[in-house]
Amino acid sequence: MGNGQPTDAELERQIALRDRQLSAVAELAGQLSGVTELDQTIREALRTSLQLVDAHAGSIILHDPETDRLVFRYVIGEKADELIGLEMSVDQGIAGAVFASGKTRVSEDMSKEQDHAREFDEQLAYKTQNMVTVPLKNHEGTCIGVMQVLNQSDGHFDEHDVSTLDILASQVASAIEAARLQEEARLAQVVHFIGDISHDVKNMITPVQTSAETLLMIGQDTFSQLDDTLRAAGCDDALEGDLRAILQDLRELLPEMVDLMLDGADAVQQRMAEIAAAVKGIVSQPHFEKADVVNVAQRAISLLSHQAEKAGLTIGVQAVGAVREFALDKKQLYNAVYNLVFNAMDACESGATITVRISARPEGRFPEGGYCQVDCVDTGSGMPEHVRAKLFTEDAISTKPMGTGLGTRIIKNVVDAHEGVIWVESEEGVGTTISFRIPLDREETPAPAED
Repeated sequence: MGNGQPTDAELERQIALRDRQLSAVAELAGQLSGVTELDQTIREALRTSLQLVDAHAGSIILHDPETDRLVFRYVIGEKADELIGLEMSVDQGIAGAVFASGKTRVSEDMSKEQDHAREFDEQLAYKTQNMVTVPLKNHEGTCIGVMQVLNQSDGHFDEHDVSTLDILASQVASAIEAARLQEEARLAQVVHFIGDISHDVKNMITPVQTSAETLLMIGQDTFSQLDDTLRAAGCDDALEGDLRAILQDLRELLPEMVDLMLDGADAVQQRMAEIAAAVKGIVSQPHFEKADVVNVAQRAISLLSHQAEKAGLTIGVQAVGAVREFALDKKQLYNAVYNLVFNAMDACESGATITVRISARPEGRFPEGGYCQVDCVDTGSGMPEHVRAKLFTEDAISTKPMGTGLGTRIIKNVVDAHEGVIWVESEEGVGTTISFRIPLDREETPAPAED
């Protein structure tokens, strides 16, 4: 035909393509309706979107309300590993423009797009040729992010591609919101369950604490009566010496054993409280008071010494140079060190060593100076780079079966509460060192009011 109308063959091709796209959209809708894991939702939707429009790469960029930044949440393409987790301001690039306007934008020639964030292409040595950016909106019409699909194989996104991506974006946004609601509901159930467990643990531990305190009182009273009886009986010195020697070990060890029982009971309750707080994403207000961080670390790993011995592991605390007392939250630091060593023990086999190394640099300004540094050094199995890179981030991966990652979350919460920094060095087959620094110069704070 010469009048600009499509030929019958072209119409058939367009209809067949449209049918395939609609079938894929319907199939994806069915898949997304049953998805409750957010990452799985994003991954499946983006992959299907690229297949439908025959594009080479794509990103789903979500808005983080806490930081008011746009974050590359999931990426498919040759530069995916380098892009995931990168952030941009909400007014940066085409993504920012679409996020603000809420309107789909088709970019046929990126060289003519003045607001294209070319710094990402330059940083990654990647060339974006064409792109469709679609807003992701929740049921209230609020934009929660954007989906970008780029570098179409034929060099052109037609109207069918764009309309298909609009439909997919609507489904993706709905699925993301549904997954988030599911996560919030599960979190509420977990928090309620942990609350019940905490109450039960407290009820079970209270008799242990009371019994331990009573045992100490009875023991001390018994020793006092024995001393009085021996003096009144007028026993010969040899007999009195033998009797005292028989009970000497018990007299010396009983207070220490009771202290260990009480410390252990208190640690269990503190642990439950920290787990509940970590699950809810809440960090209790720290109480800063001058304390000896080396002593705190030694107390933390003392509860793990028996478990370490059974596993054939050597654990200990090493102070490097003089570390003065400074204002810190003793309970929170205790929990951080406990979790560091506990997690390290899981990564170690018999014969390995775990050392909590503590040092300080009073000179200078934090973080280059004016800090106390805690290193947990183990000679365990190490961790893969993709696990190491995400540790102590929102995308942290648990390497333990049924692992929750709560231990690392608790550690990160403690470091954040002390306004510190944390990092990880690891080599597979060699071991891992997790380090954090917290400021030395801090004002003490009043003790929190008792409930």
